[in-house]
Amino acid sequence: MKRYCVTSASVFVYLALAAVAISADESGMDAQFEELARRYVDDFTRFAPVSATSLGDHRYDDQLDEISEAARNERLRWTQEFIDKTNEIDPNALSRKNQVDLTLLRHALQSKLWRETELQEWAWNPLVYTRLTGSSIYGLMARDFAPVGQRLNNVAKRLEQFPRLLEQVRETIDIPRVPPVHATTAVAQNKGVLNILENMVRPRMDALSTAERDRLTAAMKSAEDAINVHQEWFENEVVPQAGGNFRIGRDFFDRKLAYTLHTPLTRQQIRDLADRRVEELHQQMYEIAQPIYQQEYPLTRFPENPSREYRRAIIRFGLEQAYAETPAADEIVETAEDSAEMATRFLKEQDLITVFPDPLEIIIMPEFQRGVSLAYCDSPGPLDKNEKTFYAVSPIPQKWSQKQVQSFLREYNTRSLHVLTIHEALPGHFLQLAHSNRYPGSFRHLFQSGPFVEGWAVYTEWMMCEEGFLDNDPLLQLITLKWYLRDVTNAILDQAIHVDGISRDEAMQIMVEDAFQEEREAAGKWTRAQLTSAQLSTYFVGYLEHVALRQEAERKWGEKFDLKTYHDTVLSFGSPPVQFARALLLDVDVPQN
Repeated sequence: MKRYCVTSASVFVYLALAAVAISADESGMDAQFEELARRYVDDFTRFAPVSATSLGDHRYDDQLDEISEAARNERLRWTQEFIDKTNEIDPNALSRKNQVDLTLLRHALQSKLWRETELQEWAWNPLVYTRLTGSSIYGLMARDFAPVGQRLNNVAKRLEQFPRLLEQVRETIDIPRVPPVHATTAVAQNKGVLNILENMVRPRMDALSTAERDRLTAAMKSAEDAINVHQEWFENEVVPQAGGNFRIGRDFFDRKLAYTLHTPLTRQQIRDLADRRVEELHQQMYEIAQPIYQQEYPLTRFPENPSREYRRAIIRFGLEQAYAETPAADEIVETAEDSAEMATRFLKEQDLITVFPDPLEIIIMPEFQRGVSLAYCDSPGPLDKNEKTFYAVSPIPQKWSQKQVQSFLREYNTRSLHVLTIHEALPGHFLQLAHSNRYPGSFRHLFQSGPFVEGWAVYTEWMMCEEGFLDNDPLLQLITLKWYLRDVTNAILDQAIHVDGISRDEAMQIMVEDAFQEEREAAGKWTRAQLTSAQLSTYFVGYLEHVALRQEAERKWGEKFDLKTYHDTVLSFGSPPVQFARALLLDVDVPQN
């Protein structure tokens, strides 16, 4: 016994000394990495002033991004330098938090390098720049993070740089590589910044002195002239000569998908999972729709083995009952506001998640953002405290026919707007990002994961149904599953369009027949799928990962599992890819990929 005691004592001493050594080594390597991370945040915002404003770093609010060849080469040199620096860091000598952050940084740098040198959207996607110009002014005026006079003076300084920026755009864009759909969308977006000036800048100019107002007026005139020149270039040169292929092809798609998703799943695995899930969802929707149908036709006897067409017919009958309740065309924002209030009350009453008192405003989508999606959530940067989040909804285009308007309202019926609000606001993006923005520091916020953010929002849609939102309304359940079916087909469309080369008619068939989408929704998604790649897969993949994580936590925690605790904890890590949230939540090894 004595021998074992001495041995044990020796082991404990050895382990203690080793722990001290490791701790000291970790401390040194952690300090080295944290200095690198600090430098990265500093340099990133210097290279991207408009993004810095959205992050809440306002040191560069008077500057616009440089997009010249020289500036691009400088960013490439900077990117490679940071890649080399990360290779000097031993992840095994870091704290778990820093292991996650190092992996995210390496992944982001490799993605940035690949996008700049190989994908090269800077050369063929003009939407990169229409969003940049619109965001440069919108980001200064949307939130009251500083006195209005200070922000207006920075608007003037940025507007004075518009002629330089737009000239650089014209020098950078390789017109024959621009896909026609990108060209026509850019034409519609280019002048959107003028509406921001009219609606957000002019009404507040009284806050300026006479000299400041004169400078801003002159800057607005100069910028408007530059935008009009740019519009003529779009209309007379880009649109007629645009000849690029919007399909990025197998190799680019697979690389972009891997960088976007940061998941072990391959493209083919995602496709196989999605194909199976379509059939499972049809069966689930059919079972919900049966009693709805039977309320109208009580003598109906359903076949034991219904055909696919029979199931779809019963599902469509149930959906039609939901389509009967639609908001007025001019009351979509008001309906969304009512829905947000209902969701907030429900979450608090059921105690499902911490609801922070952060301000939320539902707005009409700014023009420079339209043409890609119906709605989005625009949260303040993590460094801007107590500022508003905007849940933006696109208005119905005035040029639409009555038939098209009706198609839109059927798709976005009253229950669909509940699901949309859950997704974009509570407990979806708005609440998730309110939790995420409380993560200390700014470094991890630069690497928020699309699958984490979008997957969480999709997860919350059905979670709210499971917890009884709207008194377990079966029509809400049916519409929610239809939305999930949309997310599944998004993933199918993403690769089918960019890799398999399916036509518009084939894509419309998938969306309208397989996913029960209305014509206007499907037509908009076809446009969106051409303008983007890999992003449409984030919803389905992220949802799968969130569901798997919750199931694993329920198994591991057993009777101690509490839904509110789970939700709050998962959202506390700053929106990393789900595999890293899993490592932090369940105390398992941090992935090194």
